Amino acid sequence: MPLLKKLSPFYTLSLFYIIASFILRFVLLFHPITQASFSGIDIFKIFVLGILSDSFVFVILSVFLWLYLLFISNSKYLKPTGYIIFGVLISLFLYVAIGNTILNEYGGALPEIGMAFIGLKTLLFGLLLFLPKYRDTIRFWLFSFVIFLFVTLILQNAISEFFFWNEFGVKYNFIAVNYLVYTNEVIGNIMQSYPVIPIFSALFLLSGTITYFIVQHSKNYLESIPSFTEKIKISGLYLLILALSLVTVPFFATKENSQNIFTNELQSNGIYKFYLAFINSELDYFKFYKTIPNQEAYATLKKQIPGISSESTSRTIIGKGKEMHKNVVLITIESYSADFMTAYGNENNITPFLDELANQSLQFTNLYAVGNRTVRGIEAVTLCFPPPAGESVVKRKDNKNKFSTGNVFKQKGYHVNYLYGGDAFFDNMEDFFSGNGYGVIDKKSLSPSEITFANVWGVCDEDMANKAIQVMNAEAKTGKPFFNHWMTVSNHRPFTYPNNKIDISGDAKSRDGGVKYTDFALKQFFVMAKKQAWFKNTVFVIIADHCASSAGKTELPLDKYRIPALVYSPGFITPQKFKQLMSQIDVMPTVMGLLNFNYQSKFYGQDVLQSDYKPRALIATYQDLGLIKDDVLTIISPKQRVKQFQLSLKPEQKMAAEFQLYYDQVLIKKERTDLVKETISYYQTASDMLNKKKFQK
Repeated sequence: MPLLKKLSPFYTLSLFYIIASFILRFVLLFHPITQASFSGIDIFKIFVLGILSDSFVFVILSVFLWLYLLFISNSKYLKPTGYIIFGVLISLFLYVAIGNTILNEYGGALPEIGMAFIGLKTLLFGLLLFLPKYRDTIRFWLFSFVIFLFVTLILQNAISEFFFWNEFGVKYNFIAVNYLVYTNEVIGNIMQSYPVIPIFSALFLLSGTITYFIVQHSKNYLESIPSFTEKIKISGLYLLILALSLVTVPFFATKENSQNIFTNELQSNGIYKFYLAFINSELDYFKFYKTIPNQEAYATLKKQIPGISSESTSRTIIGKGKEMHKNVVLITIESYSADFMTAYGNENNITPFLDELANQSLQFTNLYAVGNRTVRGIEAVTLCFPPPAGESVVKRKDNKNKFSTGNVFKQKGYHVNYLYGGDAFFDNMEDFFSGNGYGVIDKKSLSPSEITFANVWGVCDEDMANKAIQVMNAEAKTGKPFFNHWMTVSNHRPFTYPNNKIDISGDAKSRDGGVKYTDFALKQFFVMAKKQAWFKNTVFVIIADHCASSAGKTELPLDKYRIPALVYSPGFITPQKFKQLMSQIDVMPTVMGLLNFNYQSKFYGQDVLQSDYKPRALIATYQDLGLIKDDVLTIISPKQRVKQFQLSLKPEQKMAAEFQLYYDQVLIKKERTDLVKETISYYQTASDMLNKKKFQK
């Protein structure tokens, strides 16, 4: 049989993978979230370079198929070889089952997984050894099962990439890697958000049908198993193409360099992007980003943050009057974009309570979230620190004893707690907050009688509102002030919540419903809070953790980072609109300024109500780090890349001037070196502070 025919399992599966990838790209190109126009060059890169990249990625992935096919033979079942191999497999199984192996040292389910794998291999080998009449039939069905697994994984990956794009507007990235760690929440979220049974039923039916055709075109490998010499030739050819693929795939990734971010995402291979995100979870700023001498970086930063000394952000904050130790309740709302609110142009009336409360508050109308994950929002309001490259401080090993808002309040004699309706193990929140002096009150703290509704993310916001009132009443009885940080959960896919609370059914699983229910739950919280003796002596800070979506035409689309924020305290805070540009990291230093706190600060965030405040905002992904200032967005990225965009307002008639959201972002050809240096100064010094442990409390 010609050697090419004996490669049929490889090229039939490869052709299927390429077809599936082509269809996926086509679907994503016309997905509603893909808000961009594409030139002829863009289309060429997406479908030609993208498909070439897919081909080489499949070569790498098919290493398991190569190994499986390599060991298909009849000679290994001859006497005495077959009996020796069978004896070795039985001995290995018994050793894993009874002995203390390396799998036991790693713990978890690994010993059971090892036993299952070796046991299955032993059973199948025994059947093939002792039932020679049925060997061809058994081998055919095993071969079909292997092909079925490959087909199912290819289809499953395509479906996963579609839903990931549907949620984030990008191929796999750092978020997908994080999802591997929190399988309970993620699988639960999928189960509650999508019709899983119909999807998987269709998936397995389609996989079975495709497997049938692929097996029919590749079973000749079994009918005429290659000889040892032929396997050497096949392996040599495969290893040569594999070596070429290992070089070519990264090369094609360097060609994802269009100004249109959607082009780059559609051109990329999702599996390779997942691999890159996995190995780059923590980025060494000084290795990957453009730098300047450290002394110069701190000198530049000092011009932006008056009063810092030497190579640190340490400085003394003196209040304008007598310190006031009012209670402070910080509420961070899950996935809450500015454009959910009426003032920012929303016409669906999904935030009636917050719309009303905003007019009674100090409202920050031009504020940007630092990132697009909850951990970034937590980091911003807790550490008041620029988003570091790679993983958030919240999820790093070195995340304890940092200089934090809780630390400042604790120095002032406050009770300090973090309240969360889900399991605070998620996103490493419990480890982070407990390691920084907070008490942690989460779903585990609620008794069954206190839970009226829950989904995979935790108890509904009303239940946590009731718990928060209970906690604050207990704290008030001690005579000490309290600082409580409450993180909501209900405005998160699958957007399920108790029925008959708002005019959108919880069964609809809609984003608008999630937003409106959270607004309703906050109203219930304030109805209860106003009845408490401590209410009049309390400052409430309400802010989003991040926007509902971060997808856009550029690396950092401004409208996808704009969030609402307000400070409410009747009789203490005068209702007004603060219209200057500011960052999420500035909110808590500003609140401390309103309370006239005297303290030694290390925060990068500033009191924006001070006369020496210079308007700017920091926004970032896990790789692209940005600074908005003087109508310019400067972005620094790995490989020492720098981009700058001129920002031009696109006025919307239905919004007042201070709430305008949308900007054209036009690439600047002549670099603003002063803003590049200032951007570097924020992120380089932040990395330096973390590396040298200068941001400890």
